[in-house]
Amino acid sequence: MNHVPPVCRQVIVPLIALMIGGNAARVLAAPGDENWPAMRGPQASGVAPLAVPPLAWSETRNVKWKVKIPGAGAASPVVWGNRVFVQTAIPTKSPAPGAAGRGALTLPPPTDPLQFVIQCLDRQTGKLLWEQVACTQAPHEGAHPDGTYASPTSVTDGQHVWAFFGSRGLYCYDMEGKLQWSHDFGRMKILMGFGEGCSPALYGDVLLVNWDHEGDSFLYALDKLTGQILWKQPRDEKTSWATPLVVEHEGAQQVITAASSKVRSYELKTGKLIWQCAGLTRNVIPSPVAGDGMVYCMSGYSGFSLLAIRLGGTGDLTGTDAIAWRYAKNTPYVPSPLLYNGRLYFFASNSNALTCLDARTGRPLIDAAKIAALQEVYSSPVGAGGRVYLVGRNGATVVIKASDGLEILATNTLDEKFEASPALAGPDLFLRGKEYLYCMSEK
Repeated sequence: MNHVPPVCRQVIVPLIALMIGGNAARVLAAPGDENWPAMRGPQASGVAPLAVPPLAWSETRNVKWKVKIPGAGAASPVVWGNRVFVQTAIPTKSPAPGAAGRGALTLPPPTDPLQFVIQCLDRQTGKLLWEQVACTQAPHEGAHPDGTYASPTSVTDGQHVWAFFGSRGLYCYDMEGKLQWSHDFGRMKILMGFGEGCSPALYGDVLLVNWDHEGDSFLYALDKLTGQILWKQPRDEKTSWATPLVVEHEGAQQVITAASSKVRSYELKTGKLIWQCAGLTRNVIPSPVAGDGMVYCMSGYSGFSLLAIRLGGTGDLTGTDAIAWRYAKNTPYVPSPLLYNGRLYFFASNSNALTCLDARTGRPLIDAAKIAALQEVYSSPVGAGGRVYLVGRNGATVVIKASDGLEILATNTLDEKFEASPALAGPDLFLRGKEYLYCMSEK
């Protein structure tokens, strides 16, 4: 069995509806496209519609600031106004996961406690504004050597920020770092001890936590201001790492979850199951994206699968015409897809082979083209200003034109290893590496 790095990087933060077009589904987006309030940005698709990030950079060019983040974490930065939030797990004594044991399928848990920390940085300077230790605890399970104990990404609405550390709990802070509430969901038992990674999603006053593991699995809805559980839906699923997606269709909100047994949609208000559909492979990590009346779910372990599912159906949609089209090759293992201007971008497994499909028809526009400057890819692609940004683990970022063909505009390299996904806001590009967080901006 291949390993599953616990770097599920997908968090969807829908706060108001953004019409994608016609009778399409409306993906719920943040009120202020200048922010990047969660891992997949203000439109829950990897797109920053108002951002103008730089095209070219290096360690000596267009670096606005570079700061060392203590500990280890694959959580992506999130941005609101002048604040940048990032989560990390800081060893009190033991080395961070991945620092030793390379070649092992799973590392044992550290014998000493970790500090589970959220930091708030000044967007203009990188200066630490505040830091909170959510808890200090020794993890009960190990992690994959490529993983961390701070893989989930936080989410913010500009008034509060929610830091999720899985088995270590969910924490709500105000923008000055004062704890408002916390919630303990218990302990997860993750397949093969590969590590936790699913991030919370936010819509309006509702926080969503997908608790899929080797024990009893649930989808939780909580009041964002109090932490009170609004509903709790049992799920016939084992471990998955994909973060829920919230969409609006025909005036109603749906929570869509992608997992190995079924893709499912629930009523946001009640948790009632609307529809379900089989067809993904095992160990689902990529999170879904939606637009033009369809939701796109994919996985890339033990095979390849992409389902383009029309919204509006009920019941079991498996094998019905609710499946607009399917694609059965070169889908991603860890990175999530980018949906940008009617095109779906994704990598084959964790490789540097990029595919781009027409989102309406599934027609290939780029067919598993090798991007030579990249090596392994865990980071999800992002888009802004008519460009697509592709980040490799080897420190390289390749920028391509958002078009029907492969046109490389720039190749940029930094002295870091990148597994977290980028954030885009205004003129700034944020890249979280193994040790440093960069803010790149045109000078």
